[in-house]
Amino acid sequence: MEVKARRVRHQGATGLLLAAVTAGALLSGCTGGDSDDDGRGESEGRRDDQVSTAPVGSILAVKIDNVRAARPQTGLDAADIVYAEQVEGGLSRLMAVYATKFPETVGPVRSARESDLELLRQFDEPTLAFSGAQSKLLPLIDKAPLRAETPGDTADAFYRGTDKPAPHNLYLRPGKLIDSPPGDDALTTGFQYGPAPTGGTPEDSRTIRYPAARFTFTWSDDRQRWLVSMDGTETVLTDGNRVAPATVVVQHVTVRESQFKDFRGNNTPYTETVGSGRAEVLRDGRTFDGNWERKTDTDGTSFTTTDGKPMNFAEGQVWVVFTKA
Repeated sequence: MEVKARRVRHQGATGLLLAAVTAGALLSGCTGGDSDDDGRGESEGRRDDQVSTAPVGSILAVKIDNVRAARPQTGLDAADIVYAEQVEGGLSRLMAVYATKFPETVGPVRSARESDLELLRQFDEPTLAFSGAQSKLLPLIDKAPLRAETPGDTADAFYRGTDKPAPHNLYLRPGKLIDSPPGDDALTTGFQYGPAPTGGTPEDSRTIRYPAARFTFTWSDDRQRWLVSMDGTETVLTDGNRVAPATVVVQHVTVRESQFKDFRGNNTPYTETVGSGRAEVLRDGRTFDGNWERKTDTDGTSFTTTDGKPMNFAEGQVWVVFTKA
């Protein structure tokens, strides 16, 4: 059977910076004791010389709120890739990457982190949709080779829902940012898809824990997918669909302190996605031990088995959960 590689080597992001954002007003605080944000509001304004059309072939990455008050989420099952990372207070946040199809609505949308800029360098001029960022991070976003989109940049693409309290009720209409999905070729991740490696260990369920959050993936023979639960609750979206990726990657990385803190003084973790390390790949009801490598920030990430052969993923949605090595 043929093995498909959606990305082998990225050629580098060469576009001009298309967005600059400035600090906005203070958002209302988190509810229910969830204090994972920086306390800043949505960024406002776009320079007159900036365009509002995404580059041809641009993927859309959306920062998704993942505290209990933000659930159920919307549009998460349409993503090609979902990255999970640790944020302040040991909580989690998601980045959903869309290339092959856009849902009508995605959210709740939340703020960006410094780690996002390194992770997104693997794509050519990606569009990053987020609610805002703390003022000290904004200059780094300004310099990054991506198109930043916030409610202050493209107001008609974002709206506040009535189902949840602020700040957990900001939603995005992807079609207002990008006319149509760019397709598989835009997924310059390094991931390879094809038959499963030989061997592996049968796995019914796998849980990855952060200090104040956890993800559980349970294999479904009926669906041939991993059913997602977060913090002990099944991940069912607003339309009633259960989130169920075909492949789950547990990627062991360095998680260090960044130069930023939230307004409560909690340090923002920085997840290093350039380098190498250990990984487990869950597919077809089995776990396969392996390794990952990303040589530079403009490269995708290659995954190999323990004997150095390419690690193939199953066709369908991929979740990558970054966990501390």
